Amino acid sequence: MKHYTFLAFLFLTLASCNKELSFENETFEKESTIPCKKDCPKITIDVPIAKNIPIVVDSINKKVFLVVKEIVYFEEDPSKANDYKSLAASFITSYEEMHKKFPTETFGWEGKIKGNVEFESDQIINIKIDHYTFTGGAHGYQGFRSLLFHPKTGKTIFTDEIFKNEKEFKAFAEKEFRAKYKIPAKANINATGLMFENDKFQLPQNIFYTNGGLLLYYNSYEAASYADGPKELLFPYEKVRKYLKYQ
Repeated sequence: MKHYTFLAFLFLTLASCNKELSFENETFEKESTIPCKKDCPKITIDVPIAKNIPIVVDSINKKVFLVVKEIVYFEEDPSKANDYKSLAASFITSYEEMHKKFPTETFGWEGKIKGNVEFESDQIINIKIDHYTFTGGAHGYQGFRSLLFHPKTGKTIFTDEIFKNEKEFKAFAEKEFRAKYKIPAKANINATGLMFENDKFQLPQNIFYTNGGLLLYYNSYEAASYADGPKELLFPYEKVRKYLKYQ
């Protein structure tokens, strides 16, 4: 009997160890109950949820949630939203409270969050968050967020950690950026109307690993005005592999 008990325990242990990290998207939606004829306030959050390896998925899922919360949460007490359902509800609550104060000035609030696993390898996982929010004004705001993780630990990999030598890559990227956007080599980086802080080229806040290569993505206002839109550079991996710690 003890022999069979041991075998059963061993089988369960091996089965647990053989589980691989996986992702499954889940969707959370909420609409306002205030009557409206069109552009009814609504938020949709569709995000990949990591599964199977407890410590790893806990780290990844917490980070993704915090980033989504940063994008759509407007209330004063952050502790009120501790899951996606309450987060979606808080967005609508914020609208309804604003509508009570300014019934003729609030309309069409909208939140759309779409996350997906953009890239996955033995060394790195890249989750892309495509987000759009409109809470009044002339236009909404759309952007991308890049979240990088260690597959074995779930820990966040920060942008500056992906390079063997960030300074060398930055110099290379600036040359390529100037060539693509036709900025003379000796001219100020903002000579053609861009908006780099302190008139100096910087790497973007979001860098993506994609199946087509390494993508440098500047959201609106990061390197150019809203009217000029986002800026981007895509490098085939064979062109930048020598700069990268993770492949």
